[in-house]
Parts: sequence; C-alpha cells; structure tokens
Amino acid sequence: MTASDSDLWPVLTIKGAPDTETLADIKALAAAAEESDGNPPLSEQTWVNLRAADSADLLVLATYAGEERSDPATASALAGVAVVSLATAAGADNVLELVVHPSYRGEGVGLRLAEAVQHHTELPNLKAWSHGGHEAAGRLAARFGFAPVRELWRMRLTHPAGMPDAELPAGVVIRAFVPGQDEEAWLAANAAAFADHPEQGAMTLSDLRARMAEDWFDPAGFLLAERRDGGGLLGFHWTKIHPRTGSHPSIGEVYVVGVTPQAQGTGLGKALTIAGIKHLQDAGEHAIMLYVDADNEPAVGLYRKLGFTRWDVDVMYAAQAQADRQESVTL
Repeated sequence: MTASDSDLWPVLTIKGAPDTETLADIKALAAAAEESDGNPPLSEQTWVNLRAADSADLLVLATYAGEERSDPATASALAGVAVVSLATAAGADNVLELVVHPSYRGEGVGLRLAEAVQHHTELPNLKAWSHGGHEAAGRLAARFGFAPVRELWRMRLTHPAGMPDAELPAGVVIRAFVPGQDEEAWLAANAAAFADHPEQGAMTLSDLRARMAEDWFDPAGFLLAERRDGGGLLGFHWTKIHPRTGSHPSIGEVYVVGVTPQAQGTGLGKALTIAGIKHLQDAGEHAIMLYVDADNEPAVGLYRKLGFTRWDVDVMYAAQAQADRQESVTL
C-alpha cells in the first residue's frame, strides 16, 4: 500500500486483492450504502475478485476518515472506495465502481477518489458503473468528461399469479444442474448463448465455482434445458434468491437466462423464464427481479408481457470520445 499526499482524504492504493481487514471494511461500507440507497454498489463479479486471495486483476483505492473526522456512529472509518476491475485481454475495458459511505457524502470523498483513479494513466478504455443511476454519480462523471454509454435496467415482478405454463419445444426437457457433472457443458452453452455479451459471455470455470461457493447457490434453482435424446444443453435459467437484509425483504431473481444459437427462435427462452419464475414462486418468493440491457428490445418485450416493469437502472459511463464512437456505431 502507498499513501497519497492529500491531507484531507489520503488515498491508499492496493494492487490485487485487499487484505482481510480491508475487505471487511469494504463489506461494511457496501452494506451501509445499499441500506441507504436500495442498490448494491458493487457488482457480483467485483465481489468475486475482491474475495479471491490470489486475484491480481484489481486496483483498489480507499480513503479513511481521520479520528477528527470519523463518525462515531459508523463502525468503520472507511469513507469511500474505488475498485477497478482490470482488463484481462487486449482491448477489453477497465471497469470502475466507486462507493462513498452515507456518513461522508458531500465532503469531497468521491471527487478525491475519482482524481486518484485519473492519476493511474495505465487504465485505457476506462468505464464506470453507477448502480442506481444516482444524480451525484452523473455529475461526477460529467466533471471528468464521462458520458453514459449503456443502461442496465432492473425490472420487477410483484404479482406473478397469472403466469402462463412453460411450453417447451418438442423433445426438450428441463432438469436441475448437477455439481461436478455439468460445469463444462454449461460453460460451453453459456459462451455460445452470450458470445457478444461483455460480461456474461466471458465467464470462466473459476467464476462459476466462485458463484457455486456462495451461500445463495442452490442447484435446484439452476435449470438446464436439454434434448430428451441426450443431444446436449440448449439453454438454461439460473435463478437466485437474495436473503433479507436490514429493512429490505428477500427477493427472487431471474439471474441469467440463456439459449444457444441452435435453439433460438423456438420459444425456449420464454419457457425457461417461466419455469424459473415458478420455481421462485414455489420457494415462497412473490417479488422477482432481473437485470436486462435497455437496448435488448426482444428481452425487454418478453419481460413486459410477463408482467415485469422497470424498477431502477444502472448506468455505465465512458470518456466522451469513447461515448461518441459508441454512439456512431449504434446509429
């Protein structure tokens, strides 16, 4: 670790995974921010990287409040943290997530961390997530010349009683994932289904195993669709249940639905979506949420037909030049 020269909010720089004590501080900070905002401030992949003791694909910048500035009601003096998930392939994005503790907002913590990130000139193609699309995050992004390039909607279903039956294509069956048997087959199906997706399509065996090691993992809710004659996986619906946290009740999630190219257009995606929702209902979850890219019109249309409505939005920012290039390609 190295300390910056700033007297007001000195920044500690950690390359690689943080130590146990710092990780505990980040967890406490993230929990406080989520309780205040209603949004998890760090993505799941970021948590996977933070928890991996041997992870080298991280840059963590943290600032602590001194004794004279610390809030006695706050268990940790960690005022804010910026986590950059470093690109692992040429041309890939470096992705920033920045969190400020509710007790220290409006005191220049976010600005200080953003300046510290900017000083790391070895971070080309830097993009940043704002989970919840907060106005303060938008202002901070604009100050550094960043503009929105992507919207990830969170949609929510609160009255799923009228869900139709899951009508599978002929010759297709659904079964539960079997740990120790289905990992490689699922990874191949996932890569095929999400070949153009910037995060999901890049899932590795270590990523999968890290999620399987989480407390929320339940193979019974990891549904696989395959040919009855054993012709291989055609699609999947991995569900998730978020436990109650603070004042927020538990909620089910359409975690990821994927269909391989050979089965697209057969109605399998809709059938898998419905099957997973009904699994969550049977588990006692009446509120169900999901993430979907705002420009994925077929998926958004399907979810709306099933009763989902837009609930919140995550916004990704990039430097204005990148944003202009992306917009020109889209247009």
